Amino acid sequence: MARISRTSLRTRLGATALAVLGACAGLPAAAQQAATPIKVGIALDISGPFAALGAEARDGFALGIKQLGGKLGGQPVQFVQTDMAGSPDQAKQLVDRFVQREKIDLFTGPIASNVALAVAPTLFAAKVPYLSNNAGPSQLAGAQCNPYFFGTAYQNDQYHEAAGQFAADRGFKRMVLIAPNYPAGKDGINGFKRKFKGTVVDEMYTKLGQIDYATELAQLRAAKPEAVYFFLPGAMGINFIKQFVGAGLSKDITLVTSGFSADEDVISAVGEPMLGLFNTSHWAHDLDNPANKAFVAAFRKEYGGRYPSIYAAQAFDVITAMDSAVKAVGGKVADRDALIKALAKAQFPSVRGNFRYANNHYPVQNFYLRTIGKDAEGRVTNKTIKTVLENYGDAFSAQCGMK
Repeated sequence: MARISRTSLRTRLGATALAVLGACAGLPAAAQQAATPIKVGIALDISGPFAALGAEARDGFALGIKQLGGKLGGQPVQFVQTDMAGSPDQAKQLVDRFVQREKIDLFTGPIASNVALAVAPTLFAAKVPYLSNNAGPSQLAGAQCNPYFFGTAYQNDQYHEAAGQFAADRGFKRMVLIAPNYPAGKDGINGFKRKFKGTVVDEMYTKLGQIDYATELAQLRAAKPEAVYFFLPGAMGINFIKQFVGAGLSKDITLVTSGFSADEDVISAVGEPMLGLFNTSHWAHDLDNPANKAFVAAFRKEYGGRYPSIYAAQAFDVITAMDSAVKAVGGKVADRDALIKALAKAQFPSVRGNFRYANNHYPVQNFYLRTIGKDAEGRVTNKTIKTVLENYGDAFSAQCGMK
């Protein structure tokens, strides 16, 4: 794919991210002649329905790249990036160009599962390892698993299974479930129901990108559930929470969600109305491990003191995972079998602490219960309470034919 002009990138990414990502492609001429750079395709979702989430991921990528000096495994790298706007059709066209023209060696980036499913076949056919920094569709976890796909972050259902486990442990009897009508939304509802033991009064599938929830709030008022589980990432969650609290429903109905709808990007937009909200996550900025402490400190220093979100942490992990694998194969990324084996070992210092891949290349990892409170600085943020699911794999690995 022809590289985007510097002016265009500056408009889309902002000067800080451009300085980090763009500099990585600008190797000295002598170095370019000495070694052909590894090419990494990064799909940036910095417009469209997942723009806020994509911006967080962009910052996580940029920090990881900066800390590695723009290299992977000590090798020169060209990071080819563009905005795919959360659109499956647009992403498919752009990834085709990534593969055919740029001849990328590794790929990452899309936030949404429907985009991941749209671009995966092209990458698999070209034998390009795809490390998903966010999307973890169930379709690629079971019978359609592929050695070139790594659900580096999580499998979609896992997050919601953790929330369902919490709701069951808490003893909720009647709940309404809300999610957008797209693959990750359906995975979310199914995952929650897999662990929840009470009665699901209603399932509401909203339009992807919806920001007005008057109809759904009226239905909640009529249904009178004890609690609501919602999976509405980004602007969707921001608007839902504001409208839910504004309608007075928080007095009688408990909100439960996943980290996607209760992380730092949402908290910064909603503020104190989120205090006391429960959510589950595979990561938290207060996890006590050396890699996470270093990451959070570096992120806050780099980005004006704000806490990183899940999306930033996952993106950072992907860059670190790539670095470890490239180092393990001595920079010989053309040896795809060796590269895949190195990636599968997951021998990198994850901000989550230790985890391993199951046979389907999805993580076996811990999930935590968090609540939103105030830190020592008076900042509204998440606080980890306990582990909900320990060393937890996904429900589809047995259907995957990989060993």
